[in-house]
Amino acid sequence: MSIADLIREKKPLVHHITNYVTVNDCANTTLAIGALPVMAHSPDEVEDMVSLAQALVLNIGTLDNSQVAVMIKAGQKANSLGIPVVLDPVGAGATPYRTRTAETILNEVTVAAIKGNQGEISVLAGAGGEVKGVESVGQYGDIEESARRLALKQGCLVVVTGVEDIVTDGTRLARIANGHPAMGRVVGTGCMGASVLGGFLAVGTEQWEAAVEAMVFYGVAGELAAELTQSPAAFKIAFLDSLAGLTGDGAARRRRVTTR
Repeated sequence: MSIADLIREKKPLVHHITNYVTVNDCANTTLAIGALPVMAHSPDEVEDMVSLAQALVLNIGTLDNSQVAVMIKAGQKANSLGIPVVLDPVGAGATPYRTRTAETILNEVTVAAIKGNQGEISVLAGAGGEVKGVESVGQYGDIEESARRLALKQGCLVVVTGVEDIVTDGTRLARIANGHPAMGRVVGTGCMGASVLGGFLAVGTEQWEAAVEAMVFYGVAGELAAELTQSPAAFKIAFLDSLAGLTGDGAARRRRVTTR
């Protein structure tokens, strides 16, 4: 059984502490792939909630100090229970505060995966980068090496989103060519991708392969939606519908992955 189909069978709970811009989109995305979303950020319940979950997704898109403390609290509880944690370091590199916050979380919480754009990953790897708001700008010819270095430093998977997505554990590396430019014209597709990654890591027994399959699945859904429409508002609806209707076999038939 594919990981995508296993998600729909097991319906894992994916706990999010995320930003208020895309929280509804992330919840709907999680539900569309067959997992169950919960968005809980109160310090009075995060440990109890993450104890019920099979994955935890942390997103610093609209961060403040109190939220960061809650993320660390939830992340450490997840660590104690062996629950995979996904960090989306939104805007790392845009301001010193965001960069420090991402680094603090990584120092305090053991994450299963860091998912970010090329600028964010390059900054966290110590290679420098340019992030404008929350978007990566500039050219990153050494992004594979930066991703590998960050993965080895943190002992986790690194997922880099872009024209081609990258998944690496520091040793193995996959480039995923699935996806469509229309995905970049809708606010929140990066955040939604972290939700999909969380769902796949929640049930995948081999985490690197689960991450690769997550990004293939997500990219194929974008391709299918773009075949119907590329108007931003309509695309967003078609994208959710494509995620909900896509099977593991359907994604596998369109899989475009190279490994090295």
